[in-house]
Amino acid sequence: MKTFIKLLRLDFIPVSSDFALLLLRVWLGGSLLLLHGWDKLKNLVDKPGQFPDPLHIGGMGSHILAVFAEALCASLLVLGLFTRFAALTCAIMMGVAFVTVHDAKLSGTANGELPFIYLAGFVALVLMGGGHYALDSSMKAKAPTKKKN
Repeated sequence: MKTFIKLLRLDFIPVSSDFALLLLRVWLGGSLLLLHGWDKLKNLVDKPGQFPDPLHIGGMGSHILAVFAEALCASLLVLGLFTRFAALTCAIMMGVAFVTVHDAKLSGTANGELPFIYLAGFVALVLMGGGHYALDSSMKAKAPTKKKN
């Protein structure tokens, strides 16, 4: 019976929060960049001014903010560089998309289920940071420390 319970609990898989954070960063950041940000970046150059304006700051302003979050910050997440800032920026973007574009609907047509799920992952990264396998981690190790008097 104990073996069965260990099997159900997946005890044979080693626990590594740092590896889980790496996976979460690369998965969320990479998919946001490749599935959403890259097209927005291309359209910023090819079709300027043809972007929705949910924030009422002008189509170009909204487009630039979307590219900043979905292309640049998503790339930073994949690298683990300025992870919490990048995740917070992406979380804000997903929150805005969920509320303004999808009217905070989780079901039915034109629902915001995808931005809502992205939002949850980005909030987790804001709270946890990038983990040991992030460039942020190596930057902390090399940062000079202040001497106490």
